Amino acid sequence: MVTIDQFREIVLKVARVVEARAHPDADKLLILKVDTGGVQKEIVAGIARHYLPSELVGKLIVVVDNLEPATIRGVTSHGMLLAASDGEHLSLVLPERVMPPGSVVR
Repeated sequence: MVTIDQFREIVLKVARVVEARAHPDADKLLILKVDTGGVQKEIVAGIARHYLPSELVGKLIVVVDNLEPATIRGVTSHGMLLAASDGEHLSLVLPERVMPPGSVVR
């Protein structure tokens, strides 16, 4: 369990996928360059079995913007995208309406 104060520390933002490519050393991973409102960062995501890189470019997604960087298979990830999964299928969490990159998700 997390407290409401702990939850409030998580910064969720709308981000636009600027680039997407396969990870050179991992079949399940994609490397995304996202714009979080004037700041571009790379995020490594385990979504390659569900999305092609070409499907993601231009898409608005929701990311955890203040996650401590982590190196995943040699690439530093500076955030995390949000997705839902039932164990077999995966769906990105997307804003219902067009929102500018950097919009805060509450």
